[in-house]
Amino acid sequence: MEETYRRYLAAVVVFHLKAAAASGLGPVDYQASSLLELDGPLTTGALAERLALTSSATTRQVDRLVSAGLARRVQDSGDRRRVVVEHTGHLSPGLQEVLTTVRAPIEGLLGNLSAEQLAGLGQYFAGAGESYLDAARRIRATPE
Repeated sequence: MEETYRRYLAAVVVFHLKAAAASGLGPVDYQASSLLELDGPLTTGALAERLALTSSATTRQVDRLVSAGLARRVQDSGDRRRVVVEHTGHLSPGLQEVLTTVRAPIEGLLGNLSAEQLAGLGQYFAGAGESYLDAARRIRATPE
């Protein structure tokens, strides 16, 4: 099981590195764009937490997304003193096609699982995701 899991993780990482490159984005910018699409709008600090980056590194990263037309800074509707970053809804050229090549077969696999199996997967993904992010936050030797 461990070997299968490690191969799965390697395949996910390789896919997303290739998808980032194909869309003309760096890996962190690609992930930030994805998180903004999923969770946004977010403050720069909240995005930094989700990416396990410093605030200054995230500010530079947001600048790149804004320049690429993938994000914009807007006033927080709940607190006009705050600025949040939101996804524009645009994807880099060709990214939608790249994502479709993997999403369709995965949706087919998930469609064959029982409700109980899907619930187990959901529980695993939530817990494993937090574990990986917590570990990433503790790593200080990796340059941003």
